Parts: sequence; structure tokens; C-alpha cells
Amino acid sequence: QVQLVESGGGLVQAGGSLRLSCVASGSVFRLNAMGWYRQAPGMQRDLVAVITSGGTTTSADSVKGRFTISRDNAKNTVYLQMNSLKPEDTAVYFCNGQAGPGREYWGQGTQVTVSS
Repeated sequence: QVQLVESGGGLVQAGGSLRLSCVASGSVFRLNAMGWYRQAPGMQRDLVAVITSGGTTTSADSVKGRFTISRDNAKNTVYLQMNSLKPEDTAVYFCNGQAGPGREYWGQGTQVTVSS
């Protein structure tokens, strides 16, 4: 099993920045990718960014140039640096860990609210 715990959410004005952290514990060696998803009220959960164990990153078009995903393998932690935040970035952000087809783990989520 893998446990994921997010932190770093909060309320910020448009144009501001936040950094989310996700600490993985348990059988972290099983994870071959970690990422961030977000879900706004009444909307589906969408991919924000993902980083593989080799360091390859993928980001949604809506956040490219503003958000950066990174990981510290020594700390079993993945980060999401969010700059130039917009009101439409308001959502619950979930950390995700991928261990193979049909095997994934989720954190409890952290709220990000961007005021205009």
C-alpha cells in the first residue's frame, strides 16, 4: 500500500503563487509516476501534471508556463509550484501515484482557492 498526504493549499489572490507538496509513504518503490489532478465543484477530476520516476513531465495545456511539477526522490515528495494563479484554478487538488495498470493511489486532496 501507498499513502499520499498533500499540503500547501490555501487562499490566494489572482496572480499569486502557491506550492503544493505530496509526501508518499509505504511501498513507494511501486510507484512509477506521480502527479496532480484537480476537481472543481460539479466538474470531473482532470490531470494537471505528472512526473515519471525518470523525471519526464507532462502538463495540461491550461497550466503550461505557470505550473511546474518536480520531485525529490530522497524525500518521497512531489511538488507542484503554481504561479500566476487564476480564479479558474480554484479546485481541490489531489495527489496521485501510479503503480501500474489499474493500480493507483490518491491523497485526500487540498483546497486551492484563487480570488479575483
